[in-house]
Amino acid sequence: MVKIQIKRLSKTAKLPEKMTPHSSGYDIFADLAKDVVILPEDVALIPTGFSIEVPSGYEAQIRPRSGLAINHKIGILNSPGTIDSDYRGEVKIITFNFGDENFIVKPNMRIAQMVFSKVEDAILEESDSLSKTERDSGGFGHTDTKLDCK
Repeated sequence: MVKIQIKRLSKTAKLPEKMTPHSSGYDIFADLAKDVVILPEDVALIPTGFSIEVPSGYEAQIRPRSGLAINHKIGILNSPGTIDSDYRGEVKIITFNFGDENFIVKPNMRIAQMVFSKVEDAILEESDSLSKTERDSGGFGHTDTKLDCK
């Protein structure tokens, strides 16, 4: 288990919490003074009212909530978002409305979830060649349809 320091940045902020004992993620709440309307195909940066101190060797991943995705077509751009161990600013959620109707984010609404993950450090060695595999350079749709935009 990893210990995460968390700092409340406003009196109205609700700190992240697990909704069930076996949840992987901590639900994150919108720290808003009033409703925010996200138009179709638009983005809003939703404040959470807290910052965290993630230990070195870990990251916090910000992920969409499945209920908002399936019921309202609400997602998070750059998902999963990463909070690095050296970031101390407010956690904010880059919320996108993929739907065709306005979406209203209300104060204290559960808007995202946060999962903590171990991060392995890597040594990158430049090389003139890489080992061959059966897949080799087959990428997007390599087992079915090629999606090459060239």
